[in-house]
Amino acid sequence: MKKIRKAIIPAAGFGTRFLPATKAVPKEMLPIVDIPAIQYIVEEAVKSGIEDILIITNSSKSCIENHFDHNFELEQKLLQSNDNERYELVCRIADMAKIYAVRQKNPRGLGHAVLCGKSFIGDEPFAVLLGDDIVVNEEKGAIRQLIEAAQNHQGSVIGVQSVKDEHVHKYGIAAPAEVVDERIVRLASMVEKPTLKDAPSNLAVMGRYVLESEIFAYLENQAPGAGNEIQLTDAIARMAKERSVYACDFIGKRYDVGDKVGFLQAQIDFALARADLHDAMAEIIKGVKL
Repeated sequence: MKKIRKAIIPAAGFGTRFLPATKAVPKEMLPIVDIPAIQYIVEEAVKSGIEDILIITNSSKSCIENHFDHNFELEQKLLQSNDNERYELVCRIADMAKIYAVRQKNPRGLGHAVLCGKSFIGDEPFAVLLGDDIVVNEEKGAIRQLIEAAQNHQGSVIGVQSVKDEHVHKYGIAAPAEVVDERIVRLASMVEKPTLKDAPSNLAVMGRYVLESEIFAYLENQAPGAGNEIQLTDAIARMAKERSVYACDFIGKRYDVGDKVGFLQAQIDFALARADLHDAMAEIIKGVKL
């Protein structure tokens, strides 16, 4: 397998679960403390060796592109104020990777969003990181674990974690064909948001993928699935019948920041993890009356 150096971050959704906050501000730009959620995703990709990142946006999300670009006026003001720490901070954001953007003109689902990156990817294997999922693992990021699995097993890999029975219907669920090693299974198929009785396992897809470029051929003729949208899960399931596709039960704490409870949990945990905020946040928590 070629070196995996490109990634797609789909970020074209409307963020309806967070209305009215997302009426004018993209959900991906909502901050976890003081860092936009999508920046955590980009940083994970960069730490995993990704060099070029394509963000799939829509017509109301130009501020995502602006965030990862230089802001000359802001940078000059910080320099003039001798605020070198913040100057270096904003410059680092702009220089962390080569970041591109393309608009998904019609909201036709995740599979269609990934298909919008076909020309960008070409014939290379690539990573996909969903902006709703932040994964914390200080030693090795989730996408790095998938990249290593893809290179070791020479095939596409989806990131999964086990979920409770009551949450199965919220996710794409992997149907294992065989256990390859402790944290890797070969896929027989996948099911998008099944009922518990129809679920083939509790291994839920968690917003991280490493895919061979052959996936585009499946996406191009993929019939609409759940929600009448082009589902990436359905295309991967078809590909798994003809090519080796694996699921990696990656290690890391995952936050679903597209969900209000997950978003709030991330705020608390990330604040507690910071030396400059830990004590203040701990005092706030102690003072909460239940």
